[in-house]
Amino acid sequence: MTNQSSLSGFLLMEFTKVRELQILHFLFFLVLYLVTVAGNLLIISAVAFDHRLHTPMYLFLMNLAIQDLGEVSVIMPKSMANSLFNSRHISYFECVAQVFFLFLFLSSDIYLLTAMAYDRYVAICNPLQYEMVMNKQVFIKMIAGIWIAGLLNASLNVTGTFATPFCSNVVNQFFCEVPAILKLSCSDLNLPEIGAIVFGVILAFGCFVFVIITYVHIFTAVLRMPSVQGRQKAFSTCLPHLIVFSIFLSTGAFANLKPIPDVPSNLDLTFTVLYSMVPSMMNPLIYSIRNKEIKMSISKLLGWVYPGLFF
Repeated sequence: MTNQSSLSGFLLMEFTKVRELQILHFLFFLVLYLVTVAGNLLIISAVAFDHRLHTPMYLFLMNLAIQDLGEVSVIMPKSMANSLFNSRHISYFECVAQVFFLFLFLSSDIYLLTAMAYDRYVAICNPLQYEMVMNKQVFIKMIAGIWIAGLLNASLNVTGTFATPFCSNVVNQFFCEVPAILKLSCSDLNLPEIGAIVFGVILAFGCFVFVIITYVHIFTAVLRMPSVQGRQKAFSTCLPHLIVFSIFLSTGAFANLKPIPDVPSNLDLTFTVLYSMVPSMMNPLIYSIRNKEIKMSISKLLGWVYPGLFF
């Protein structure tokens, strides 16, 4: 049994023991990380510096980019550093912090995507009341509620995950993933973590049902629009959100429902990289491809930074 008071840290899984491949892994993750950071920073900057985009829809999108940036920053830098310096070690408190912030950003993500669905519902189904319903005060309260709920969920999961002693400190994952850490527990029944998981599942399922019902009403209203241009505009704002929500939900379900093997295969490792990194990298691309306002704002922003680039 390894007591928390004497546990100095955990040993994360290595991608490879070959030094050349470790450097290749570092470079591969570095490229993924820089692409993800650049894409999300562009979204954040485009919304922040363009006053025309200071509406709930785009401010929600800016918060989503902040959360995506946080998710990859929790996982990737430590993994890159370990590969670069040929290390497996992560300290106990670094692991606790990684679990806390990962749950904070992931749970805030699903709450934010749910709020974005409500914003689209009001804008499309009750356009005349939009300014009154989605005013500045309501937006601030929704954002505050999202982060508070995320903090609560993260706190519960950290408390539940690290409440019991561990029989090993070897984590079969390249970051501190909760299922992999729970596999190290000396106890077969971790009541605090079971309670945290049940709480999180109930909230996530509630968000899922709410988004599905919301989009049934949205698509019903869109299909009744007499104007083809109006339907196209409505779909252009709803489809990116629906795609992002679907990717987030499917990857999240995979992360939590897949069995944790004693010795992860290359396929397990590939899927872990996909669900932990790809959504954060793809979200800016999905939103910018179908949204004319975002594309115009990014072009204008890049024109300021690099004069003559678009002219």
